[in-house]
Amino acid sequence: MNAGVSTFEIENATAPPQTLLPAIVGFFFSFRLFIVLLMARGFGADPQTGAGVSLVLNFLLLCIVAFHSLSPNPSSVGPIFRLPAGRWVLIFLAFSGASLLWSGAASLPAAVAFWCAMLADVVMVVILLRAGPLIEVSSALMKGYVFATCCTSLIAWIMPTQSDLRLGDDELLGANQIGYGCALAVFLAQYLILVRRDKGPWKLSIWLIAITLLRSLSKTTIIAFIVGQSIILLRDKSISRKTKTKILVAAAVVIAISSSLLSSYYDVYTSTGNSPETLTGRLGIWAVILDKALDHPWIGNGFHSVWKVIPPFGDFEARHAHNELLQQFYAYGAVGVVMLVGLYGSFYRQVKRLPVSSLKTLLLSLLVFVLVRGLADTEPFDLSLPLWAITIFSAVMAQSALNDGAAY
Repeated sequence: MNAGVSTFEIENATAPPQTLLPAIVGFFFSFRLFIVLLMARGFGADPQTGAGVSLVLNFLLLCIVAFHSLSPNPSSVGPIFRLPAGRWVLIFLAFSGASLLWSGAASLPAAVAFWCAMLADVVMVVILLRAGPLIEVSSALMKGYVFATCCTSLIAWIMPTQSDLRLGDDELLGANQIGYGCALAVFLAQYLILVRRDKGPWKLSIWLIAITLLRSLSKTTIIAFIVGQSIILLRDKSISRKTKTKILVAAAVVIAISSSLLSSYYDVYTSTGNSPETLTGRLGIWAVILDKALDHPWIGNGFHSVWKVIPPFGDFEARHAHNELLQQFYAYGAVGVVMLVGLYGSFYRQVKRLPVSSLKTLLLSLLVFVLVRGLADTEPFDLSLPLWAITIFSAVMAQSALNDGAAY
């Protein structure tokens, strides 16, 4: 058994329950998606101010977490980064930070701030996992994320729709961002239900969030979500056949009710020509970014080097490559490809070593979801499976293996 995992377990076994702060952190991880929009539309601030507020809240929350978790006998965070995927998280953070030295970002101070925010997410998670019982802390963080996504879903429903009928704001918040947040929240809620057997209102939350995902009309995310959820329905034996049938029937009813909207959106989609929202438009983005990536094939163009650097595609300003592998190659070159394979590969190996269980099925479906989504969408800074989420689930899997007496 890995000594680091054993040490990590011992450190957490004697820690007092602390769940409020992790829940607040999880809430922030989801709700910050709307901060820029709320600042701009609710308070008349410019988008840069909204982004600044989000960053300040991120760093303030980190300070609160660090202060609140101070202990007279502080323990090392090393064991977390000795977990299989934890090493790759550390490598990714280190190299992406070093890439700021050669980044072609339009604003280097902004790039530094966004990288520090990504680092802060992981540091907060590590501190919280060190300070309290791993399972309770991680579950509380997921509850906060799911609750916040329910709140943002309600906000998204009452907002005016975009010109193409999708949820979001034409200038400040894309439907793909809303859809991805909803999809990730469903997986976290399923962890609470299927793995933790939590009796909270998570089933109702799933339906609200899943319907919002469908209403977002985020095509890539919806397709990836269906593929991932199919794995759960086919492989998870803890879900009865009766329950699976109810889920499928309910999903069919929701789709049938939404048929008029889906038909209208299809008409809009097929009439937009080379819009970046179409496959033809995506091919154009990929071609341009691949051409720029080949200028620096080994270490890439650096962190945050797409926004305001890649020329606009008509009225559309790309924030990322809309393909995860291409995004990592553009940002970090061949090193980025190795890091992406290392991160997801180590995560998959951890999942594969788990015994047959709801946890194994859920994490396999989550990994398939992010891989399928990564074919046509990704994130501007983080991975489709965020580094903070990789850190949490890597620790949860190590804990599960330890409880089962397996070597890790």
